[in-house]
Amino acid sequence: MAKSNIPGSQTLSINISESLYEALQKRALENTQTIDHVVQDSLAKALGVEHHTLYQVSTSAALVQGVYQGCVTVGKIKEHGNFGLGTYDELDGEGLMLDGHVYQALGNGSVIEPADSASAPFWVSAEFEADRNTVIDSVSSWEELCAQIDLLRRSENLFTAIRIDGVFDEIHYRVACKSAPGTDLVTATSHQAEFTLKNITGTLLGFWSPTYARTFNIPGYHLHLLSGDHQHGGHVLGIQAKNLKLQVMDADNLIMALPESPGFLKADLSGDPALALSKAEGAQKK
Repeated sequence: MAKSNIPGSQTLSINISESLYEALQKRALENTQTIDHVVQDSLAKALGVEHHTLYQVSTSAALVQGVYQGCVTVGKIKEHGNFGLGTYDELDGEGLMLDGHVYQALGNGSVIEPADSASAPFWVSAEFEADRNTVIDSVSSWEELCAQIDLLRRSENLFTAIRIDGVFDEIHYRVACKSAPGTDLVTATSHQAEFTLKNITGTLLGFWSPTYARTFNIPGYHLHLLSGDHQHGGHVLGIQAKNLKLQVMDADNLIMALPESPGFLKADLSGDPALALSKAEGAQKK
């Protein structure tokens, strides 16, 4: 066993039979995952170890500075989980991944499944496996929903993956519109498209990130909507609903892939992006 170049992990070299290796390759191919992921997941289950990993591409600070050039393909994203969210090249809509399928919510209100060759400048993925679940009887606002999820989180210092299924009496969401590279995030989202739907079945998916992560992730709650018919989706701003199934997963392992694009390498990422993120993530003032 040798020390890995990834903090908190080890490199293990072993000999396995040809049949086991072929089975690993087959499982990885079937689930569009890496062999490393299949091995870690299998070992964790066999040894009774809870090991939930987030795979993140780029940083929130880079987005704030307008670094929107795609740096990872949808095909690559699928190798690192079955659940997640992000955005697309030039901030062209909202990204969603649910049950292994990746979707793109566009500014015109439609939702498509992009080709594996499509690229994203920012993404967070996970293999979702709930640690805890409950039923939310009723919520009448975004703030109330966040307070209800708070009751199921177990730490202010761990990341949390969140899935909520049900019928939404009313849901307000936005979709980022395509912007020129270099346009800061607050300016780019000042002309975002906003939508309100009533009595729609769907799923909210996303993450809660600790305050200390504000320079590389979006602190607090970040949830996207995908309707049950996969025709509507976007970044959630407001909600009214009853009898929602809430599932959460603690994430205690973070892997980050940083772009090597000229825009990222030259960007000034030394500032605190929290204020700009708060403005960009909220609804626009009418």
